[in-house]
Amino acid sequence: MTLDRAYYLLAAFYSLMVIMGVIAILAGGGTLLAPVHLLLGALAVVGLWGYILKRRFMNPRMWRPLACVLAVGIVVQLFIMLTTPLSSVLLTWMLTSSIFSVMLVIMLYRYGDRDQPLWASDEERTAARQLDVLLSDNSPITAIKRDGSRENSVKVFKSNEGYKASVTRRSKEGQERFEERFQYPETLVFFLEKFTSVTINDFRPASTVENNSAL
Repeated sequence: MTLDRAYYLLAAFYSLMVIMGVIAILAGGGTLLAPVHLLLGALAVVGLWGYILKRRFMNPRMWRPLACVLAVGIVVQLFIMLTTPLSSVLLTWMLTSSIFSVMLVIMLYRYGDRDQPLWASDEERTAARQLDVLLSDNSPITAIKRDGSRENSVKVFKSNEGYKASVTRRSKEGQERFEERFQYPETLVFFLEKFTSVTINDFRPASTVENNSAL
């Protein structure tokens, strides 16, 4: 069995668990917490399919918080099971949800990592390919974006570890510098456009910018 097939079977199994939970509730089974478990489980299954299929579902910012909620839920349920006498039905629901949530926590946390090509738009993928070509020919490359009294200067490097953006922001209030590292150029493009307003068309080889500044 290949790893991909194992992932598909795992996602199908979790999907079946959610369906069985819905049927159990409609049949009058479960507890007061069962709908909450099913809602979180259904969201987690959507994220699991997204992780396996490498597709975008919803917003990347929601998956890591959901993974944290599931992790906290596991700890709370284990504490309750160890310290409180429970009915067999409630104990079964809590034990089952805790066991099957562990794998979901790991995968959803990975799925929520913004530094992945799957979260990029078509425009960002196109710009990332162009940026990669520029960095292959000249590294580092530099861009300067001015907006009134504000100026953003960006220097981008490519190495075996990935991509690094060194940003300098200048305004009347002062100056700040910071660096960010990325594994994929798509995430780098997203970061630059969102936080510095720099696009692929603004870049030039660093030596060219330095010569122009000297003049």
